[in-house]
Amino acid sequence: MAMPQQPHGPLRSFGRLKARPIKPRQAALIETLLPTVRLDLSAPLDLRALSADATETWLEIGFGGGEHLAGQAARHPEHLLLGAEPFLNGAASALRHIEDDALTNVRLHVGDARELIAVLPDAGLSRIFILFPDPWPKTRHHKRRLIQPDLVGELARVLAPGGRLRFATDWADYANSALQRLRAEPRLRWTARRADDWRTAPADHVPTRYQAKRLGDIAPVYLDFVRTG
Repeated sequence: MAMPQQPHGPLRSFGRLKARPIKPRQAALIETLLPTVRLDLSAPLDLRALSADATETWLEIGFGGGEHLAGQAARHPEHLLLGAEPFLNGAASALRHIEDDALTNVRLHVGDARELIAVLPDAGLSRIFILFPDPWPKTRHHKRRLIQPDLVGELARVLAPGGRLRFATDWADYANSALQRLRAEPRLRWTARRADDWRTAPADHVPTRYQAKRLGDIAPVYLDFVRTG
C-alpha cells in the first residue's frame, strides 16, 4: 500500500549544516551559553519580553561567523540584536564573539531564518541585514536563493515604517535578481541615488569573514531599502 505523500516545506536556501569539527571551547559554549540566548519559536515572539529596555530590534539573516552581528551589538548596546543561522559552526563562532565581548543584547536562532520571521510581529523590526547569503550560482539552483517574492513580502511585514533593510552580495546575477524582487515590493523603497551608494560599503558596515575571502564575481554591492508608510 502506497503511503500518502507529505507536503513539502519551502526549499532550503542554505547548504550544509555542519562542516569541520567544532573546537572544544565553542562546543562548550553550545552546551552552556546557547541555551541562554536561544530564541523559543514555539509561539509568536514578544519582543518587549525579550528585552524591555531595548529601543529597537534588529535582525541579521544568515550571520555566518557572527562578526557583523556581534559588531553591531557592541556598537548598539541599547538595541536588541536577533540572528538566524542554520550552520552550526557559524553559530558556535558567534557564541565565542558573544562571550568575548560580554554581549547581553543578542538572541539566536540556529536554523532557517524563515522560521524566525514567521513568529515575528508586524512592524516589530527597525533593521534587517542580509549579508552575502549563499548565491547558489548555478541556474538550476536559483530557486533556492533566499530572496524570493514570498520572503520579500514577509520582510516588509516585519519592518516598521521607516525601518531599513540591507542586502549585500558579491555575485552580479544575484545582485540583479535581488534588486528586481526587492523593488517590486511596494512597501520598500531603494534609497540609492548614485552608483557610489551601492558600490561603497556604508559607514556603519562591519566587514565579515566571508567578505574577506572575495569568492564572488564582482566587488561587493550594498542595496539599502527603507520601509514606506
